[in-house]
Amino acid sequence: MKKIDVACVIDDDEIYTFTIKRLIDKSQIASKTLYFENGQLAINFFKEFLHQAADLPDLILLDINMPVLDGWQFMDEFVKLSPQIKKRITVYIVSSSVDQADINKAKSYEQISDFIVKPVSAAMFRKMAESLAA
Repeated sequence: MKKIDVACVIDDDEIYTFTIKRLIDKSQIASKTLYFENGQLAINFFKEFLHQAADLPDLILLDINMPVLDGWQFMDEFVKLSPQIKKRITVYIVSSSVDQADINKAKSYEQISDFIVKPVSAAMFRKMAESLAA
């Protein structure tokens, strides 16, 4: 299986972040993983490294409900930055929400590949990694 160079988790849930970190480490699917506890910190990172594609993630796992800048606000800012990013970045919404309105909203962003309900299993994570390799 192809390894992801850089994965990114944007989520304020400490338990989920701890769990996904262990999953990523155990599966050895990503060479490097970035963690941000809200969308604003992630957007700041993207703005800083906008023209350094190697430092930007290949995969983003994005929560919806976070303080400061939530997942939808992050996506609005990310969409504005996208034309300047010279790298294909795959975004998955990973949320505990099962609200159909959230699922529909995720589908309205062409940059979002899928909506996954927490928790993420090792099999799901492998499937994400495989879809990046395709």
